[in-house]
Amino acid sequence: MSRRNLLLGGTALIGLAGCGAPSKFRKYKGPRVTRVLVYKSERKLYLMHGDKALRVFDFELGGDPVGPKMMEGDGKTPEGTYRIDRRNPNSSYHLSIGISYPNEMDKARAEAMGVRPGGDIFIHGQPRGIDGRAYIDGDWTAGCIAVPNREMEDIYAMVPDGTPITLFP
Repeated sequence: MSRRNLLLGGTALIGLAGCGAPSKFRKYKGPRVTRVLVYKSERKLYLMHGDKALRVFDFELGGDPVGPKMMEGDGKTPEGTYRIDRRNPNSSYHLSIGISYPNEMDKARAEAMGVRPGGDIFIHGQPRGIDGRAYIDGDWTAGCIAVPNREMEDIYAMVPDGTPITLFP
């Protein structure tokens, strides 16, 4: 095989490799997200750099979104200040980033009530198995914050572990 044919064949293979499905893992090269602000009653999530909002997202919550999370199984989203403490690239909800609920105060309150505080609170995409462009409308999570998959890809790329997150009523 001539060098020319080898070069053309290799170039074609490289070109075809780029024809696959787009990756859910995006790159972000903008200003660092220094804080996440969540306003439950407004259904707005702000990715902040200092006091400037870099992006704003609409979201859905749990089936009973009014009030703070008090115990496991109450379907509520926590209120207070936490940290983004983990990420799940293989989430059943496209992608997800974890919120450090419960903190020590949440644990003490639950213990005083004789209940468990619950946990596994995430910002995540839509459930696996539905069309990637589909969006479940209305409050449907078990206390998490749900956004469309494409928006979750941006959030996943922009928000590093350790970022403070404050959730307001």
